[in-house]
Amino acid sequence: MNRINQLDDIIAAISTPLGMGGIGIVRMSGQGCIALADRLFSGKKSLLEKKSHTLSYGKMVNQGEVIDEVLVSVMKGPQTYTKEDIVEINCHGGSLVTRRVLEAVLNQGARLAEPGEFTKRAFLNGRMDLTQAEAVIDLIHSQTDLSRQAAVNQLEGRLKKEVRSMREEILDMIASIEAVIDYPEHDVEEETYDNMEQGSLKLLNRMETLLANADRGKIIREGLETVIVGKPNVGKSSLLNWLLEEERAIVTDIPGTTRDTVEEYINIDGISMKIVDTAGIRETGDVVERMGVEKSKAYAEKADLILMMLDGSRPLEGEDREILSFIRGKKTMVLINKTDLEQKLTLDELEEYIPKEQIIPVSIKENRGFDELINGLKELFFSGESVKAEDALLGNTRHKNALFQAKEAMERCLVTIRTRMPEDFISMDLQDANRALGEITGDVADEEIIDRIFTKFCLGK
Repeated sequence: MNRINQLDDIIAAISTPLGMGGIGIVRMSGQGCIALADRLFSGKKSLLEKKSHTLSYGKMVNQGEVIDEVLVSVMKGPQTYTKEDIVEINCHGGSLVTRRVLEAVLNQGARLAEPGEFTKRAFLNGRMDLTQAEAVIDLIHSQTDLSRQAAVNQLEGRLKKEVRSMREEILDMIASIEAVIDYPEHDVEEETYDNMEQGSLKLLNRMETLLANADRGKIIREGLETVIVGKPNVGKSSLLNWLLEEERAIVTDIPGTTRDTVEEYINIDGISMKIVDTAGIRETGDVVERMGVEKSKAYAEKADLILMMLDGSRPLEGEDREILSFIRGKKTMVLINKTDLEQKLTLDELEEYIPKEQIIPVSIKENRGFDELINGLKELFFSGESVKAEDALLGNTRHKNALFQAKEAMERCLVTIRTRMPEDFISMDLQDANRALGEITGDVADEEIIDRIFTKFCLGK
């Protein structure tokens, strides 16, 4: 759909979750939405006469039938979320009531909004850049205070300011070069090359600093996809219950109790972790259990973190070695459980598969080893440092890829400068870097990419 056409009509959607609740909100945006709502509204005063950012009590009436008593918010552009006129109809909660209000609005000429279209209009109307629009969905999906604060930082425009600052420096350099190209009678002096090299190095260092924290930012925003693996009956389900501080998984002495995966979200020291307890990995003739084992391996392949459980009261066996070989090279913490019993497993046996610092003795029965596990995770992912929301300045994989392209362009630019190539070659490299940075903020972005970003939003936002 053409961007201009997207701004010509009135969009509407239910902005609250469907189901039982105290309030349901139907939101509209676009020129004429106040007049549209007024045709359905029955109150002491017409909505068209209301001042901006006011509430009006009345009833929603469709073809003579009263749908509900409502409070209607009238907000006139450009001081609104989309910079357009906005109407929000606050009715009683419940899927039937809100649907009836939405149907009445659609029958009057509005169309159903696409996912994220309100925020998309805010972007297209210049109220926010693409990083801030993406921060909205990060804020909605945040699982911890840390991820919430990171989203708020981005919503306030911290990444936008950093990117646009770098673009301004690049544009200044391009302008200087273009001036030389336009006036060829003035040769490029050696001092000019030196100044461009210094400027390019500073920009490159800023980009590398941002990229260095990109993985931290991804973890803060999205959390760690974590899978618990091990052979049957070593304490995997007990570990899940221990981390959750509740009896979520069934624990028995019978090997193979867990046939399928059990998934839960937990917050550990500010980091969201999606914990998946998997079926014990072993050779089995049981068809159902074998399916669970294959599923366990598939989860381990794509996980950000693998927690492998071993029973310290039993010697290392072939099944243990097979799992250790399978997870070698991945982000892994090996937990030696049952340290309250006589130990028959030595660290020396494990160190050929995994570094010593990633091996943690624990006793779930006696509640020992939790702090060591947390410190081990910090060391593994954050070099032992405390995690801060500021570490998430670079928001997601799209930002990271675009910044990496800008960095590559600046590296090419430095080579071009140092080999004293003609000034138009330097300008081309700088323009490539500027274009890549523009993709982060949406100043330079493919329409298909923009559409894909907003499809991740919920309806009504």
